[in-house]
Amino acid sequence: MASPIDLSGRIALVTGASRGIGYFTARRLAAAGAHVVAVARTVGGLEELDDEIRAGGGSATLVPLDLSDMAGIDRLGGSIHERWGRLDILVANAAVLGVIAPIGHVEAKVFDRVMQINVTSTWRLIRSVDPLLRLSDAGRAVVLTSSVAHSARAFWAPYAASKAAVETMMRSWAHETETLPLRVNAFDPGRTRTAMRAQAMPGEDPETVPHPSEAAETMLPLFDPALTETGKIFQAQGGRFVAHRLPQ
Repeated sequence: MASPIDLSGRIALVTGASRGIGYFTARRLAAAGAHVVAVARTVGGLEELDDEIRAGGGSATLVPLDLSDMAGIDRLGGSIHERWGRLDILVANAAVLGVIAPIGHVEAKVFDRVMQINVTSTWRLIRSVDPLLRLSDAGRAVVLTSSVAHSARAFWAPYAASKAAVETMMRSWAHETETLPLRVNAFDPGRTRTAMRAQAMPGEDPETVPHPSEAAETMLPLFDPALTETGKIFQAQGGRFVAHRLPQ
């Protein structure tokens, strides 16, 4: 499907690209003309993504990488610089749920894993590609978030805390770069049919939940070179999004 947003010649990095929202966002970016650098642990999922992108006439570079490998994240930024000299789009999508449990019952190793992947790895990724995004004529960064960052829902403490931290990092980054062409925002896809949601809501009928391709389509305007807003949290609502105005 042709996109009204032309991303031809732009370089896009997507984490968690082997399934779910990351997978369909990578496909959508490629369909809009971007070359996608797809990062995930699962090689099979990345290869399937590559086949889909190529079948649609797009192109991708596959990067099998566990985001707990901090040195690997650093090398990724260096490799992008060597090959393309810049980065135009970042989609920081990869995350883990941990467990749904009372906060006092959460094992230390589970809490540490959630913070490592959702917060520390996201920071490391930002640090690695911030210089590259600054070299773009219209850098666009989007971090994925969740409403639980604000609702502080019972039994969701590790995940909720991690997303609150990511949102705060996003806002600080946006303030630091607001005089540059770089635009930095967060996107909350809402209820989406993903493996993470199935883990959190095991009794839910997945057919009653929107497909991740819908989230990818809704997110697409946040990568538009014409976008002016920065430091906002966008939430999907009925196939469109609204910006949450945040205090300065």
